[in-house]
Amino acid sequence: MFSFANPEYLYLLLLLPIVAGLFWLSQRAKAKKIAKFGRAGVVKELMPEQSKYKPWIRLTVELVLLATIVVILARPRGGAQETNTTMKGIEVMICLDVSNSMNAASDDDAPDVSRLQRSKQVLEKLIDRITGNKVGLIVFAGNAYMQMPITGDAQSAKMYLSSINTDMVPTQGTAIGAAINMACQCFSSNPRTQKTIIVITDGENFEDDAVSSAEDARKKGISVNVVGIGSVNGSPVPTADGEVLTDENGSPAISKLNEKGAMEIAKGGKGVYVNGAASDAVDALNDQLMKLSKTDLGSYNYSLESELFPIFAWIAFMLLIAELFILDRKNPILKRFNFFTKKEQKK
Repeated sequence: MFSFANPEYLYLLLLLPIVAGLFWLSQRAKAKKIAKFGRAGVVKELMPEQSKYKPWIRLTVELVLLATIVVILARPRGGAQETNTTMKGIEVMICLDVSNSMNAASDDDAPDVSRLQRSKQVLEKLIDRITGNKVGLIVFAGNAYMQMPITGDAQSAKMYLSSINTDMVPTQGTAIGAAINMACQCFSSNPRTQKTIIVITDGENFEDDAVSSAEDARKKGISVNVVGIGSVNGSPVPTADGEVLTDENGSPAISKLNEKGAMEIAKGGKGVYVNGAASDAVDALNDQLMKLSKTDLGSYNYSLESELFPIFAWIAFMLLIAELFILDRKNPILKRFNFFTKKEQKK
């Protein structure tokens, strides 16, 4: 089976007839200019070293070279083989806070980086560490919403991060407990598989009792870890129009990292609390996950294909070398022979 990893590049092959057409037009224009000096047969005698066929040979080589480069860009693959593998790991549900307060500055040292942006940075690094485990993603504000069901392809979670923003949920607020409750329902029913929840939030919970939800999760054998994002000194919350949110008195609303509340949630869920601004935040969180025992998560069949672009790369290299030696002048050896006309016999 033959396929391409980037088939969209094959549209560049449409350049081949365009290049050929432009060359034909240039040759035609050249012939018209030469015709101004006299008859073609007479002018040809004045240019004995000029080859009639080499420009077209060179064009052919260049077109094949261009086509080969396009194929390389498209990354041809072939020789697919079915492979079966057994995945061993844990199940991780990530609950990401997308309330308006996550638009505030992540910390005092990085006022231009929002809490949501910092959360995404932490998640990207963490996902790279936990590849091979099952991962799911929930976003929450005034309520919780499933963003990605738990799956064995942890890298898929990174694809969702770029589209996550604070406008994607219809109800504002912060319901950490609702997110934890939903996460508990998303795990598999396998009692042997170790399960854990990671909540990424600024800790400002206004809708429910998150500590009780974490304790309920712990009773089910599910640990709850919390990553605190934000400044303990507080930051104003920007709005979409560039202003800042205000309280009932008209003063700027200051949102602070509720580190104490976040720690209580982690304690209730028998997990760890990590400050997202710490340089070792991802290491500390990954170390906690590594303590969980890994079990079989199931067998998966996938098709593995070999990359064929190195073959085309060698072909392109040889064509490039050949193109350098094709000149418009006649070959001093081959010009002794006349392949296309008969010599006149002497009478």
